[in-house]
Amino acid sequence: MAMGGDLRKALRGGGTVGQNQKMSQTTPPGPTAAPPARTHRSPVLPVALDDVNRAIVKLLQEDGRRSFADIAKRVSRSEASVRQRVARLMRAGVIQIVAVTDQLQMGYARTAMIAIRVDGDVDAAAEQIAEIEEVDYLVATAGGVDLFAEVVAVDDENLYHVVTRIRAVPGVRHAESYVYFKLYKQTYEWGAR
Repeated sequence: MAMGGDLRKALRGGGTVGQNQKMSQTTPPGPTAAPPARTHRSPVLPVALDDVNRAIVKLLQEDGRRSFADIAKRVSRSEASVRQRVARLMRAGVIQIVAVTDQLQMGYARTAMIAIRVDGDVDAAAEQIAEIEEVDYLVATAGGVDLFAEVVAVDDENLYHVVTRIRAVPGVRHAESYVYFKLYKQTYEWGAR
């Protein structure tokens, strides 16, 4: 869900930053479109993660709608300085401000992790799998599995078609599904340590 208008308003000087924060997208929302899904980490200008930036990230992880004025008070900086720092962190891909949704309430009844083994070029297979809309998370791994893809589907039939599409990607030797029954923990606060 794009938070473009609210975010632009906040970056111009007031209001809140956004809904909740999720580290899954690198480009701040544009004027008319949601940010694209991150498929690769692109080299960008580095941002110094000093104590102030880390404190800002932690505060936004606690509440992505926190105002710049409130953050400024808590980190002993001006509101303009905080606004600039947040904008730099976003441009550099360090943070993203997005709405984190409840998949069930959004109509996605099935979530699964797909363990994928690839013969040949893992990067080429990953690029094709990343294009599948229902894949919301894709990582290369060490060990007996080359890729893990998290898939969010509306029902079992949709999940079946997604797994079939993954298996049809050239080089995919094996794709095994692990359907989620229950979520015990999900947090986005790990990045501010």
